[in-house]
This record gives sequence, structure tokens and C-alpha cells, in this order.
Amino acid sequence: MPSLSDNDRWLLSYYRSSEINAALFFGRVSRMVKPGELQAEVTHHFADEANHAKYWNQCINDLDAYPIKMRESYQDQYLDAVGMPSNLMEVMAITQVLEKRVIGQYRRQLRVPGLHPRVKQTLDQIMLDERWHIQYVRDALEDMKDRYGADHIEATLDKFTRADQEVYAKTLAEYGERVDFLGVRPEFLGGPDDL
Repeated sequence: MPSLSDNDRWLLSYYRSSEINAALFFGRVSRMVKPGELQAEVTHHFADEANHAKYWNQCINDLDAYPIKMRESYQDQYLDAVGMPSNLMEVMAITQVLEKRVIGQYRRQLRVPGLHPRVKQTLDQIMLDERWHIQYVRDALEDMKDRYGADHIEATLDKFTRADQEVYAKTLAEYGERVDFLGVRPEFLGGPDDL
């Protein structure tokens, strides 16, 4: 089976870069969360994201290539659009939206005809963690309803979902030729649940 095409190498490097940024973000968050169950979960999430970057690095290396140094990740563009979260609820809301986008993107990649088995293995391995991320964040947001209000949390999720749609469309427009093989169109503006 052939090694990575230029576009495959670029996309897997983009995934790697995004996982690195997520690990750095959750490392900072894990230092700020009060001791308790959520602190342990956020710390676990930090470790997962660092491992995901390592898995992508290993996958790319196993396919006789090296990761491309990326100038920015999805999270960079996202935080430019919405700004830094101002409280833990906003951190969890942003996380929920981004994790759903990641799962949707990885599912789309798994459906690509002729997907290299080593890439599929890496996606499958990471998806196990991503499902747990969605669940613990959903539970954390549920636990925050008394403090922040269900309507406020829902409005925050809606705001971040709209920002995600804009960033995703911008990313596709900028890098469309790199991801054409995924069957995604720049005009696609559906939310992460629509993937």
C-alpha cells in the first residue's frame, strides 16, 4: 500500500497540531479547576490530547513521513473568532462544540474509500477517547445548570456552535484542495452534529 499523499500528510499533520494545541489548553485548564472529579477528568483529557498528538506523529512516521510544521491549528482560528472563555462553563461549552466537530471530522475520514489501515487504526484509537470527552463534558455542563442556568448554557453552546460553523467554513475555503477527498464542500455550514 502506498505511503501518504501530500494532502494526507498535510491533514494528519493538521490533526496532530490541533491535538497539541488541545493538550496545551487542557493542561492550563487542569491547573485551574478546583480539586474534585472535574479536575481529574480535565487532567485525563489533557493527557488524552497529548497522546493523540503522539499517535498522529507515530502514524505519520509509520507511513514513511514526518509531520509538517503547521502555522496554526483549528483552535487558533476558533479562539480568534470567540475569544478566550471567561469561566469554566464557557470552557466546557467550547469543548463540547469542538469535540463534536472532531468526532464528525474523524467519522468523515473513516468513510473515505481506500483509507490506509494505519490511519484507520489511529482514528479508531482516538475515537474511543473522543466519545468519553463528549460524555464527561456533557455531564459537567449538566452539573453547572444550577449555577449558570440551563438557558444561559444553551445560549452559550449556540453561540459557540455558530462560531464553529464560521471557522469550519473559513477553514474549508482556505484549505479546500487539501480536504477535497473527504467530500466536504466549503458551502457546508452544518453544525458538528450534522456530520
